[in-house]
Amino acid sequence: MIPFSPPKITDELVKAVTEVLRSGWITTGPKTKEFEKQITEYCGSKATLCLNSATAGLEIMLRWYGVTKGDEVIVPAYTYSATANVVMHCGAKVVFVDVNKNDFNISIEKIEKAITSKTKVIMPVDFAGLPCDYDAINALVNRKDIRKKFKANTPEQKKLKRILVLSDSAHSIGAVYKGKRTGSVTDASVFSFHAVKNLITAEGGAVCLNLPAPFDNEAIYKALCIKSLHGQNKDALAKSKAGGWRYDIIEAGYKCNLTDIAAVMGISELKSYETDTLPRRKKICNSYLSAFSKYAWAEIPIHKDENRESCYHLFPLRIRGIKESQRDEIMKEIAEREVSVNVHFIPVPMMSFYKKLGYKIKNYPVTYDNYSREISLPVFYDLTDEQIKVVIAAVVSSVQKVLG
Repeated sequence: MIPFSPPKITDELVKAVTEVLRSGWITTGPKTKEFEKQITEYCGSKATLCLNSATAGLEIMLRWYGVTKGDEVIVPAYTYSATANVVMHCGAKVVFVDVNKNDFNISIEKIEKAITSKTKVIMPVDFAGLPCDYDAINALVNRKDIRKKFKANTPEQKKLKRILVLSDSAHSIGAVYKGKRTGSVTDASVFSFHAVKNLITAEGGAVCLNLPAPFDNEAIYKALCIKSLHGQNKDALAKSKAGGWRYDIIEAGYKCNLTDIAAVMGISELKSYETDTLPRRKKICNSYLSAFSKYAWAEIPIHKDENRESCYHLFPLRIRGIKESQRDEIMKEIAEREVSVNVHFIPVPMMSFYKKLGYKIKNYPVTYDNYSREISLPVFYDLTDEQIKVVIAAVVSSVQKVLG
């Protein structure tokens, strides 16, 4: 069976983790700080905070901005549940909007129609690693009439004086938008380093801060370090210094720090990310593109256009003219040919929890149409050229069998 997305585990990564284990410093320490600096340099952001998940990163930024009951946060209906769940955690209302037909990403037109005086944050999602149209989103929140609608309730909101753009960039580390890497194209961006992502720390994530003046991004980073570690004003690294044992709790914070064990995995991965990992993933996706472009039934995903280049996280193939049940049958046929495939994602409004709150997938027709025809193909570093041929053959024969 060809797997869907096993992690890239190299001898260098194993060696790096072993060295950290033997160092005696395995929780948040020097490697985590080093990893944060490397991500900041790689992405071109102003500061970076590493945490135990992208989910924690999204929530900590919502809480930093003061999002609470009575507020609204706009998110695409086509995303993983974490994007919406963190809004619920804060007591705010999730406002789903539909996505584009061509690239799965959030519709700017739908965002504009959804904005009210209660809107505090927009959370675009870089689906499959392709950046959203950030110039359009940034221009929208800065437009005079949109800024006039904004009602600031906290010091941070009064300082920014507009809707915060918090990018769910879980898929898109290394992707490029108009010459800039994701992480540096809007107010804040959150990456995931989960085991199935392009760059892994097993579990983990990072918040890249890029807030405009008069915000001090380094000061915000330090405040978020405290918020992410129980509200404690010193981490273990600071407390380990001579006479540094005494600390204080200055707020009721959270526990979502990244460990050095995880961070050193990220450091190892980042060394070869541009020269090895991304080129291999790009080659796999281009092989699929070349093969499936021959078939009228295949709708090929966008990985590159004049303004954007994906980091090739997924290959979300859509089959033209089919129903959801036919898609499921095609996937079953592919599995019987010993190839693992997936669906990204079941839209959040289709989930039981959100349906009980009154959300209906019929209100997001493009989202449902894309989902009902989508099959994610294997894209991982160790996928061989021979396995790629097996995947292609399995998909083609399965589609032809189901469609006749």
